[in-house]
Amino acid sequence: MPLARPIIHGSAQIAYGNAQIAYGNSKSAWSEYPRGLADLLDRFKPRRVCELGGGANPALSLEDIAARGLEYTLLDISAEELAKAPAGYARLQADICDPELDMPARFDFVFSRMLLEHVPDGGQFHRNVLKMLEPGGVAFHFFPTLFSPPFLANRLMKPAWTARLLSAFAPRDPVREKKFPAYYSWCRGPTAGQIRRLERLGYAVLDYRGFFGHNYYARLPAVRRVHGALANFLVRHPSPLLTSYAYLLLRNGVAT
Repeated sequence: MPLARPIIHGSAQIAYGNAQIAYGNSKSAWSEYPRGLADLLDRFKPRRVCELGGGANPALSLEDIAARGLEYTLLDISAEELAKAPAGYARLQADICDPELDMPARFDFVFSRMLLEHVPDGGQFHRNVLKMLEPGGVAFHFFPTLFSPPFLANRLMKPAWTARLLSAFAPRDPVREKKFPAYYSWCRGPTAGQIRRLERLGYAVLDYRGFFGHNYYARLPAVRRVHGALANFLVRHPSPLLTSYAYLLLRNGVAT
């Protein structure tokens, strides 16, 4: 059963099988994310929640977690990143791509934000998340996609070069937002092929949102204006192969 309302408010929807597909500007992907996550928690009302890769920057505050009565776990491969989380979070150090991953418990809701591009095997990532979910449990992922030029360059260029480019065009806190290797395995927009292979794993694809544009040209005003116009054009005339980011909402089990 598809979502009763879109994750991104006011976006046009297209149905592909049981999946709802929509497109928007990447500005809305970032600005709507906190509300979109809160809406999903309100809709599905999970009790046990796991955030993947959120060690240094958890998406939910301890106050939000307490207010919702959640059993909330941060899972990260890095003990160093987990140590950056404020005191009070339950932490679990594990490799989400480990074929032998054995979780101590299952979850009603598993989500990630800007993690999927950093895992070397997207298929194993999704298989492990599926094993982590209770029957009918929900997964939600926000990630950059190939073949947006900045992310394609990040995939193809040497890490030292991309680190210099990132510092020049989009500087960030090296402690709270450390740069990790990027592989972009299974990081694609809402193509029919991508939906089919997720369904073959045993997921119901509920909602798949593609977003156009990015902020890497912020320091180049002329390029930024042209890029902004192109992004707006693609929202009106979308191609899933040209997205820059995506939201992906999955359920453990075939939708009915």
